[in-house]
Amino acid sequence: MFSFKTKLVAYGTAASVVFGVASYKLLEKDGVPRDQKNEVLTKVLMQGLSSAHYSPEKLDDDFSKKAFALYLERLDSNKKFLLQSDVDQLKAYQTQLDDEFKNGSFKFFDLSMTLFQKRLKEAESYYKEVLAKPFEFDKDETIEVKSEKLKFATSQAALKEEWRKYLKYQTLIRVADALDTQQKADTAGNKEPKKTQSVMEADARKKIQESYDELFKRMGQLEKEDWRSTYLNSFANIYDPHTEYFAPKEKEDFDFEFSGRLEGIGAVLTEKDGVIKVSEITPGSPSYMQGELKAGDAILKVAQGDQEPVDIQGMRLDKAVTLVRGKKGTEVRLHVKKIDGTQKVISIIRDVVVREEGYAKSLLIKGPKPIGYIHLPAFYADFKNAGGRNSGKDVADEVAKLKQENAQGIILDLRNNGGGSLQDVVEMVGLFIKSGPVVQVKSANGPAAVLEDRDPQVQFTGPLVVLVNENSASASEIMAAAIQDYKRGVIVGSSTYGKGTVQQFFDLDQVLPATFDAVKPLGHLKLTTQKYYRISGKTVQLRGVTPDIILPDTYTYLKYGEKEQDYALPFDEIQAAKFSAVNTMPIEKLKASASTRIQKSPTFSLINQTALNLKTRTDNTLRSLKLSTYQEEERKAQAQSKKLEDARKMVPLLDMATLKSDVSKLSADTAASARFQAFTRNAKKDLYLQEAVAIIKDGL
Repeated sequence: MFSFKTKLVAYGTAASVVFGVASYKLLEKDGVPRDQKNEVLTKVLMQGLSSAHYSPEKLDDDFSKKAFALYLERLDSNKKFLLQSDVDQLKAYQTQLDDEFKNGSFKFFDLSMTLFQKRLKEAESYYKEVLAKPFEFDKDETIEVKSEKLKFATSQAALKEEWRKYLKYQTLIRVADALDTQQKADTAGNKEPKKTQSVMEADARKKIQESYDELFKRMGQLEKEDWRSTYLNSFANIYDPHTEYFAPKEKEDFDFEFSGRLEGIGAVLTEKDGVIKVSEITPGSPSYMQGELKAGDAILKVAQGDQEPVDIQGMRLDKAVTLVRGKKGTEVRLHVKKIDGTQKVISIIRDVVVREEGYAKSLLIKGPKPIGYIHLPAFYADFKNAGGRNSGKDVADEVAKLKQENAQGIILDLRNNGGGSLQDVVEMVGLFIKSGPVVQVKSANGPAAVLEDRDPQVQFTGPLVVLVNENSASASEIMAAAIQDYKRGVIVGSSTYGKGTVQQFFDLDQVLPATFDAVKPLGHLKLTTQKYYRISGKTVQLRGVTPDIILPDTYTYLKYGEKEQDYALPFDEIQAAKFSAVNTMPIEKLKASASTRIQKSPTFSLINQTALNLKTRTDNTLRSLKLSTYQEEERKAQAQSKKLEDARKMVPLLDMATLKSDVSKLSADTAASARFQAFTRNAKKDLYLQEAVAIIKDGL
């Protein structure tokens, strides 16, 4: 970590040498004005990538070809805009992008934007023309739905035909759904007038037209700067899938996701027909406490304190959001139009907005020997605020509350947890072991550093189950791997994602002296600077963590995870750390008992069959555009889904209760209470959680 910062800061002090003695020299070349910000940005990115990435790439023609292919895929992944002739024109640059990247040139990018914007306008006429006429669904024809198998059209006529089939397929889906809904209503005795198929088809086309009008409007509002991130990440992602450039606004959104908090007013905004409206007020937020702003209010203008208001009608949603957000303690004045048509100015003092649903929470599974359940959606941390919430402390608090209620075992749910703070993993593993290594972290050069739990106290000594699935990644995998290597608990679920790399954010503005203030803000670079390894010496990179007890999962047979990503770093091994397994649970005995239950379970059997059917359907990427054929395929899928749904309903609900310490807190906030009740309802009927409970009981 230190070497990474040192390299980039050192580069920052020499920025004036790299970029020229005087900044005005950047503005012209051969008398031609140049985009100073883009040139500075690409050079700073290139320096950061080449000097600080875990496995730097050689910038040559091979690199250029990879970046070209990646950018083209992201620019037009469904091949509904560019023609093959456009691609041929762009291919003239496919071995020159490395040179452009080094020189801060955007000639290729500018050409791609010129071609794309032209085709975007043409495509707008295509969908409107196609949707103006009714579709007939009695003809045998098919459409390819996998983008990798599609080819760029060779003519405008061929491209228009692709749009016809694409829009017909979307209309077909809506018509089939409408027919199915009407049939179910008839069966239920609904007396409302029936719609004919032709009326349903017309309704479907109208809704699709509205959807595409909105889509093309949003795309038309995008500026070059918006596309620039896509272009620059086509270079960054050649290094690995997790190395990314973040424009300033994108980094702000990332911080909110990572910490669960931002500074603003706590209003969720939407845009339709050029009008920015409030769709939701976050409970406990400044808007909620102030009380005047309501869902449904239209925001016409935004003023910062006593400054002149800015008219946001017709403005892009993300730009409007930027104006509304702001630092804690600052005032924003919203000129709003209420639902009743009246207008008023609402003054709100911005504050920290917290997203409670992203934090750890727990329940007690009742019985003679109560069992604790902790749900952790992310390994969050608030690095910007001293004393801010972090997942390590929060889980420790949940463990303490569960112990107070005599929980004899604990289930830690890391399903769909994409990771986060590495330090929090060390703290969390330390709750269940005396002391010792938790994870090994290695930079490109030098020995691995061992991160250890140094606290000899064990907060919980009872049986432990860690639930994981294919979306458990990074920090979740470190946690599961450490518990597995120590044999401290049982890992249950499906194999994890397989991300064994560590990233660090760097503020690009920090490498530039004050003479470059005119080009700031540049944004942030997220760099892969290290790989992490299990204490056993293996990385989880590409292979993930294989659970001790594997449960059937809908996605079992699909290609998924880090191994399916382009340019992922390889699997490898290093020397194991010194540790001693604690063997607190009879894992082999528990595996045998669980295997018997799973084999006898009709629900798990149906899940496995559903997974096989999903794989078959996914492998077959041709879809019929004939209504009767499509309906037959859907009936088969729905019948299988209905079987599984009925089987799940037959599984007895878990007897779960809110912890006593949470009851009073939730009673003071009706919105939070409603969300917690929904969380509890879902947990009660969770089949995987029920199996985890059975495993804990076997271990007690």
